[in-house]
Amino acid sequence: MSAGCESSAAGELRTPSREEMLAALVERQGAENVQKLQAATVAICGLGGLGSNVAIALARAGVGKLILIDFDCVDVTNLHRQQYKASQVGVAKAVALPENLREIAPYIELESHQVRITEENVMELVGKADIVVEAFDNAEAKAMLVNAVLEHNAEVASAMASGEDCASPSAGRGCANPFAGNDCAVDQKFLVAASGMAGFGDANSIQTRRVSRKFYMCGDGVSDVNDGVGLVAPRVMACAAHEAQTVVRIICGLEPK
Repeated sequence: MSAGCESSAAGELRTPSREEMLAALVERQGAENVQKLQAATVAICGLGGLGSNVAIALARAGVGKLILIDFDCVDVTNLHRQQYKASQVGVAKAVALPENLREIAPYIELESHQVRITEENVMELVGKADIVVEAFDNAEAKAMLVNAVLEHNAEVASAMASGEDCASPSAGRGCANPFAGNDCAVDQKFLVAASGMAGFGDANSIQTRRVSRKFYMCGDGVSDVNDGVGLVAPRVMACAAHEAQTVVRIICGLEPK
């Protein structure tokens, strides 16, 4: 721990170098984990209360590349639970969030898309990702993304069973997962989704469960903003933390096979 703070006078502060920031991460998280995190690519679909908080957590943890996708702009009603500033109201979230992330993790690689995710473009947008994070606030969009990723995984599994190349037709590429060795099955995407974080309920009711080998669901599974219970920052952030921690555990190889 530093004995004191550097002067805050204009021009006297400096951004730590990439090497300094990596060394600090290694000290806290271990060299092997940091290496795996740096090699990983995570797509975050939706940059609102869940997605913006997940992105901040993953950037701090040392994930090497984030693919950020959202069509919307920052609104004043977002500020109580999303990782944006009052000065960013009216700015596209796909522009504002990268600005904030670069203040926290200046050497992270960011790929940002201001576009609505659809059945037609979803795999093109997330095709380079090892893990896809579902962070929508719309039930239909959630279902569309989950179905698209699971169908992609099924295509890969079918190709493997028939002895074909493991690249799914919808992905258009071969195996590229950086933290799972040479197993061709890794072209399948891990999917981390969320359901139920509304209201003032006990934060401990938010849990993470493994739905299938590469599909995780975070949340209480019950609460719904459409029931008029609202969204409260701590509970939304708790669910986002579950999603981010699940991503980190997958990348570091800490989840059971």
